[in-house]
Amino acid sequence: MPLSTIILAAGQGKRMNSDLPKVLQPLAGRPLISHVLEAADKLGADQNYIVYGHGGELVRAACRDDSLNWVHQAEQLGTGHAAAQAIGHIPDDHTVLVLCGDVPLTTVFTLGQLTDAGAGGLAVLTVVMDDATGYGRILRDPDGRVTAIVEERDATPEQRVVREVNTGLIASKAKHLKRWLGQLDNKNAQAEYYLTDIVGLAVAEHVQVEAVEAVSPDEVLGINDKLQLAEAESIYRRRITEDLMRGGVTIADPRRVDIRGSLRCGRDVVIDINAVFEGDVVLGDRVVIGPNCIIRDSHLGEDTQVHANSIVEQSSTGARCQIGPYARLRPESTLADEVKVGNFVEIKKSSLAFGSKVNHLTYVGDSEVGQRVNVGAGTITCNYDGAYKHRTVIGDDAFIGSGVQLVAPVRVGSGATIGAGTVVTRDAPDGKLTVGRARQGTVEGWRRPVKKLPK
Repeated sequence: MPLSTIILAAGQGKRMNSDLPKVLQPLAGRPLISHVLEAADKLGADQNYIVYGHGGELVRAACRDDSLNWVHQAEQLGTGHAAAQAIGHIPDDHTVLVLCGDVPLTTVFTLGQLTDAGAGGLAVLTVVMDDATGYGRILRDPDGRVTAIVEERDATPEQRVVREVNTGLIASKAKHLKRWLGQLDNKNAQAEYYLTDIVGLAVAEHVQVEAVEAVSPDEVLGINDKLQLAEAESIYRRRITEDLMRGGVTIADPRRVDIRGSLRCGRDVVIDINAVFEGDVVLGDRVVIGPNCIIRDSHLGEDTQVHANSIVEQSSTGARCQIGPYARLRPESTLADEVKVGNFVEIKKSSLAFGSKVNHLTYVGDSEVGQRVNVGAGTITCNYDGAYKHRTVIGDDAFIGSGVQLVAPVRVGSGATIGAGTVVTRDAPDGKLTVGRARQGTVEGWRRPVKKLPK
């Protein structure tokens, strides 16, 4: 069954009080519209038509996908007018699913039901709400058949009592939708062309109108301001954390975890409070993430522990690694099995082989560190000369004393020892002690200056 979607994304979103178009406001680290497009992709849509208006070039720039079809709505004259801009491009035999770029939480299951129901006639997605204020009401005849949708501004007091409301999402055959959209008028309180008026036109033609009820109002939450955006973030977070916990992940407090992308976890993973996961993150079996950590686009091997207040971005670790507290792995850092990166250590674009330790107050950048290396506190790889980055290579079983500066490009040999306080500017040979310090002396008779007090 060929399927096309029309995604309505032309709204300005004035209530956001933002320079960013409404459909580009971030939910779980991605624009609202990207969640809608993801759902359409999972449904197997053959074509997606995005109707854009306000901030259109920003929206197009944010959705760089050559398969998308862009339709400009120069004047915002209502949802019916918006859908009409795209419908002419869609073959008659396609089922058309009309989605809203600011309604990002509808599940693929619900959209699939709506699409199937609309394949033969017209289907509208509805939901029952305790407080229906502001929504169009679903009107039914005594036999329960849908007869119309009336917007609240046009509803009578009796109609406003109805709690089943329109969500704005519909499905229908393209050939029907083309005919109905061409018959719409704007004789209503808003002087707009309402997409919902096609229900009355379908009923007049004796075309079956089926109401598909969403499981929860959460699914159809429209995002119009920052309060609703925060509410949607909470709903999204709850969905993801519930799935993770059902899969065996221990989460100390699901309300204090943020997942802004994809998080895949092995068995017996533990996540403490205020952890933030961004992009594509994979945690192996028995990984422990301490409080206040940020993990971004990274893969952590089994039994690895990330201690409190650490940041790991675009990096990977082997098994049984220790990171932090207060450590940072910057992009393109790779730790082999049983590597330890301790407190206030920064690793950047470097590889550390099996069993190496960088325990305290150290910067390792653009480096290749061998196996079982010990890097002492306060060590710095001086990798930048003001114009270019240079590499440092440290051989297996080397011992780097505290307060050492390794001025790249430089190589420290296997089994070499670098004495504390040394500045290494030339290659240090294998298996030998390299020391480079100013000779210590004592100045006899020297007195520390004393500040003179005013008279």
